[in-house]
Amino acid sequence: MTTRRTILAGGLASLLPLPSLAQATQLAVERFALWPGAAPGSPTPAVVDAWVKRSPTGAADDIAWPHVATPMLTVARPAKPNGAAVLICPGGAYARVAVGRTGGGVARDFAARGITAFELLYRLPHDGWAAGPDAPLQDAQRAMRVIRAGTGTRWTVDPARVAVTGFSAGGHLAARLASRSALPTYTPADAADRQSARPSIAGLFYPVVTMLDDGVHRHSREELLGTHAADPAWQRRYAAQLDLPADMPPTFVACNGDDPVVPMRNAVLMYEALHTAKIPAELMIFEKGGHGPPAAHRDGLPVPWMDLFLAWSRDHGWPA
Repeated sequence: MTTRRTILAGGLASLLPLPSLAQATQLAVERFALWPGAAPGSPTPAVVDAWVKRSPTGAADDIAWPHVATPMLTVARPAKPNGAAVLICPGGAYARVAVGRTGGGVARDFAARGITAFELLYRLPHDGWAAGPDAPLQDAQRAMRVIRAGTGTRWTVDPARVAVTGFSAGGHLAARLASRSALPTYTPADAADRQSARPSIAGLFYPVVTMLDDGVHRHSREELLGTHAADPAWQRRYAAQLDLPADMPPTFVACNGDDPVVPMRNAVLMYEALHTAKIPAELMIFEKGGHGPPAAHRDGLPVPWMDLFLAWSRDHGWPA
């Protein structure tokens, strides 16, 4: 079972190995570029990939990317895939992407349960991509299409059972993918782009949601919207809780009441919008845990947040 260390406070899917569940299952990990050539809308001068250690004493793969020139997918393949897949969007306040190269704890936990897990290294608006705040969404849409295009050939995945999860700012990206999967954001690059980008299920964990003042995580808004951060029209356009479509997938939202980084209000706003739009949804607010998974109980027992997410998701056809 995962612990608070499963996802670090920067909002990422943790790079630390999980306990016996993941270790007991042999996993194959592969990393590859998301686009067949350069990502769309490259700025001049060109972006150069750059990463930094998240802690001087951290593990070798405990890194974050302040600049992303080459969006990547890292896939953790289970030894016995059950046909389900999940796209994982890590966080980092849109200032960086906090993800390593070898498959983080959340990806390995999903894979240990038979779910093929894909971690997304996505581009950042501050690097000057032509799409601006939609550059991360381009990568998320492309990732879903690449996953579906590879079903039955590159990996054992049912194209009807592909979920998205997002953590912190990655929760905002996952929510936008869920609600804007059909929004044309780029010119198709190859046959993969004929696939649907709509996820079957969305899981948003301690997510950034709103770009409006009520509950906003200002750092994420400033990084995503840049010079337009104070523009009400741009704030509304990129507030993930607004204008949800009728085909928004069932969505699970979870946070902690004591989160000192991203206000709990974000999760509440998302749930209220889902409920109003009559989209199947679940909201869980745990007492403690800060900006990460819920804290263990006083007796040391972990809160089974992933089990809760999976149990609810099964009611809506995923992962089984």
